[in-house]
Amino acid sequence: MVSLADIRGAEERIRDHVLATPLVYSPTFSAMIGARVFLKLENLQKAGSFKVRGAMNTILSQNASIGSKGVIAASAGNHAQGVAVAAQLAGIAATIVMPESVSISKEEATRGYGAEVILRGSSLDESLSYAHERAAEGYTFIHPYDDPAVIAGQGTIALEIFEKLPDPDLIVVPVGGGGLISGIATVAKALRPSVRVVGVQTAACPSAVAARREGAPVRVEAAHSIADGILVNTLGSLPFAIMERYVDDVVTVSEDQIAMAMVLLLERKKVLAEGAGAVPLAALLNSGLEIPQDGTVVLVISGGNVDSPLLGRIIRKGMLKKGRIVGISVVVDDTPGTLARLLEVIAGNRGNILHIHHERFERDLPVQVIRVELEIETRSHAHIEEILNALRDHGYAAEVQ
Repeated sequence: MVSLADIRGAEERIRDHVLATPLVYSPTFSAMIGARVFLKLENLQKAGSFKVRGAMNTILSQNASIGSKGVIAASAGNHAQGVAVAAQLAGIAATIVMPESVSISKEEATRGYGAEVILRGSSLDESLSYAHERAAEGYTFIHPYDDPAVIAGQGTIALEIFEKLPDPDLIVVPVGGGGLISGIATVAKALRPSVRVVGVQTAACPSAVAARREGAPVRVEAAHSIADGILVNTLGSLPFAIMERYVDDVVTVSEDQIAMAMVLLLERKKVLAEGAGAVPLAALLNSGLEIPQDGTVVLVISGGNVDSPLLGRIIRKGMLKKGRIVGISVVVDDTPGTLARLLEVIAGNRGNILHIHHERFERDLPVQVIRVELEIETRSHAHIEEILNALRDHGYAAEVQ
């Protein structure tokens, strides 16, 4: 197991190499749930996530026995970058095995931190197996979560939380392999036994939920998810043992809920969180968590490494869900002035047109009409209804796309 003393030792060891990230209050989220909500912003950590803490503690605590070729790890993202940065800070070589399907940005970021990158395997499991095999050649293997030194490093986050906020009632933490929540829960229950520690997973890969139900780590199949940082098929054995002792509950959230949480963090708090980092807010707003009224809640925003193209799609999806944009299709006469009159109705109801497309050659359209497809910026679902009603009042058969 991992003790509070181990985590305090890790804090002393890595203090000069990692950032003490901000713990910020959110008036908006507090008002939404009726409790004081704080965000622990590990998205502002070196390499963009909490992973550098565990990697740094592992390297420094084993410095005398590091293999002749340095360290080796397997990861599809944050662990790769965390190990690369930690190794660079410690002045040793790092080799990272990544799945062949890894995003270009994450691969290049890992190389940019000085690591040698090997693309091997169609899944993280295959990459891990290959890294284990290569470790015998003179490398020291750094596991992403199932290692006491890694867990102790991640637990330093909780020490920083309690330094600023000694009396939290609820701490909500993302769960993939379980290393992060294990370290945080160990500290939390030692310093404030009454605090509730709740883990959050994507419903696309509920490995911790399954492990707690079955009484042991079991493999689950993972679907695609925007929270790829917590897509871990099997919970770690050591994290499972710690979670059984200290974690009060594990809940799941949907893809739509994660996307909405990412958009809310960006709009309301100007915080860029990746999918895995946004799941605590998604759970707070959607999962039926027992929230202490007028109590204190801490959400661990674990990382901010999100690909730019994916971010654009997520923002668009979130805006659609919130009624901030809408697609409308209208069939109108193909005569001069028709389009201007249509746009005048929309503008008169404060709709901001983002895109417009004319279609004259649909198979089923009569030759004297055209289909106009509009993307409109709106304020809410109620505002969308106002625009639709106005269009219908003017004789337009408008349909939402």
